[in-house]
Amino acid sequence: MIRLAIVDDDALVRTGLRLILGGETDIQIVAEAANGVEAEKLAGDVDVMLMDIRMPVQDGVTTTEKLMAHATAPAIIVLTTFDADDLVLRALGAGAAGFLLKDTSPARLIAAIHAVAAGEPMLSPTITRRLIAAATSTAATALVDSAASASLATLTDREREVAIQIAYGLPNAEIATHLFMSVATVKATITHIFQKIGTTNRVQLAIIVRNAGLL
Repeated sequence: MIRLAIVDDDALVRTGLRLILGGETDIQIVAEAANGVEAEKLAGDVDVMLMDIRMPVQDGVTTTEKLMAHATAPAIIVLTTFDADDLVLRALGAGAAGFLLKDTSPARLIAAIHAVAAGEPMLSPTITRRLIAAATSTAATALVDSAASASLATLTDREREVAIQIAYGLPNAEIATHLFMSVATVKATITHIFQKIGTTNRVQLAIIVRNAGLL
């Protein structure tokens, strides 16, 4: 059973999400919150959190950063009205597992909850490339971050090659072609990379690669 929390300052949105998800036998809505401060109190009590990116009192980015500091942090899906929202990029960089537009279909919403609960990021290739492009657009002037370099130093040469391809926004199939690997091996390698350096999604990894001066 997936324990879910809905975090949104709009009561109508929370009600709508409850109606959509209420019939799912393996998803249990165990809590709701109207802002990030309330959401913080739920750390450890839920598996997945659907969280609005823009809220009063404390926004979704700050809340994501604080929740990720907990050993029992939930998988966070940020909700937004615009897919080009800069706050989405910041939330993903902070560790959110993915994001969805608020007009996402019920089927995709349910699939996203199952995906992040299973430890898989919920980002489409198109959106991933767009966000990575935004994250790495200042690579030429970015200072090399010693912490980022240290994180990547724990990777094998092959893992580092895959990480760089991810930072360029390539999907798994293209990475497999470029590096003469199977798609299954690419997926397994990405999982190992995430585990080694503590990232939860491709955008977060791309930011680390950029900050390490590898682009």
